[in-house]
Amino acid sequence: MLSLFDLFKIGIGPSSSHTVGPMRAAQRFADVLADLPDGPLEKDPARIVVTLYGSLALTAEGHGTIKAVLLGLAGETPEHVDPETAKKLVHHIESTHLLNLNGTSFSFDYQNDICLDTGTIPPIHPNTMQFEAFARDGTLITRQRFCSVGGGFITPEDQARTMSYSLPEVPFPFRSGAALLAHTRQQNTSIASIMMANETATRPLWDVERGMDRITETMLSCIEAGLHNTDTLPGPLKVQRRAAKLYARLQAKTNTAPSPHGVMNWISLFAIAVNEENAAGGRVVTAPTNGAAGVIPAVMRYYRDFCPEYSKDGLRTFLLTAAAIGGLFKLNASISGAEVGCQGEVGVASSMAAAGLTAALGGTPEQCEHAAEIAMEHHLGMTCDPVAGLVQIPCIERNAFGAVKAINASSLAMSDDSGAHYVSLDHVIKTMAETGRDMNHRYKETALGGLAVNVPAC
Repeated sequence: MLSLFDLFKIGIGPSSSHTVGPMRAAQRFADVLADLPDGPLEKDPARIVVTLYGSLALTAEGHGTIKAVLLGLAGETPEHVDPETAKKLVHHIESTHLLNLNGTSFSFDYQNDICLDTGTIPPIHPNTMQFEAFARDGTLITRQRFCSVGGGFITPEDQARTMSYSLPEVPFPFRSGAALLAHTRQQNTSIASIMMANETATRPLWDVERGMDRITETMLSCIEAGLHNTDTLPGPLKVQRRAAKLYARLQAKTNTAPSPHGVMNWISLFAIAVNEENAAGGRVVTAPTNGAAGVIPAVMRYYRDFCPEYSKDGLRTFLLTAAAIGGLFKLNASISGAEVGCQGEVGVASSMAAAGLTAALGGTPEQCEHAAEIAMEHHLGMTCDPVAGLVQIPCIERNAFGAVKAINASSLAMSDDSGAHYVSLDHVIKTMAETGRDMNHRYKETALGGLAVNVPAC
């Protein structure tokens, strides 16, 4: 199984595949250079050339990929970089054409040294990038190629074809929903308990609980930030944030007659607040991606604010259960919009949230699996067609719909005590993977089809 901390990673916006992944790859390449024998950069400052292919090249500007590469080469990591510090560092590199890599400063003209190759079709994964370091005489020092495979995960290109993962040994391994449910029946316990047993096989209980609480706090803090920020989102669309105005409007209605859409309006607001923060490059949690980062926090906030069953332990149960479901999608299909469309991002997030909420409300493992299946079943075939290559339209509103669908899926699953249903979670995961493979590449995060071409970008 994948760890909860593999799926929920604290980073910055706007994209896990196009920002977080490339930053990790660039930082790893910087480490590779530092570990080379005789320290070639220290003795002979080199030229670095970065080539972005496929979806990374097509939406590089809108997804912040160029800035992410600069930050990664400068040694920053998504988990620790401060969003405001990041902006200043990128501005410094762009204005001075100087990059400090492992203590060595050398010329780096990002407009010439970062190449956007939109013509070459990457052989293995649409999110492929190449890093090359050259000595002053033009000799190639080293070349590294990475794939950003969704949710901030990266892998060397030569390993991406097999998509094999080196997973730790745990007491209750599972690679299918059926195997997960079998563990819960054999142990007479919950999905969350199975996940916790696996997590604590590799780290202390206190560390797992502290990590989960930090993830939850970051998610909820992101909502709060989004409720109060009013600036225009970056990019050519000049999208004006809506969350703060929606928040003021809903607060004003608190003392009036309740609206039949009241709770749903709050859920949508929470999701929009997070994804506006993400679009602005703020601090978010990949859940399981940045483009879908608003779904799970919105449903968690709904659980906290509107459900009498709420408890802090319930939030942990929510996260553990959601992580179990997300791991199944990651291992058996994909969470990359460039690979399977938005069904792999908002669809997976909605499925994770539906299972997590069901567990937090006291649902059985079978009901959790059913809720996850329902939520994904009704996201099958969802394309990824960001207007102007930005994670704004339709992505922000799409998170609101994903959150509402998750709650509806949970309600439907919990209304059936039998747990019997025709379509299993494993069936729907397999179908999602097949649908993604069949989907035309123009509708998979390339901004070459759908709304991205039918809506004027300027």
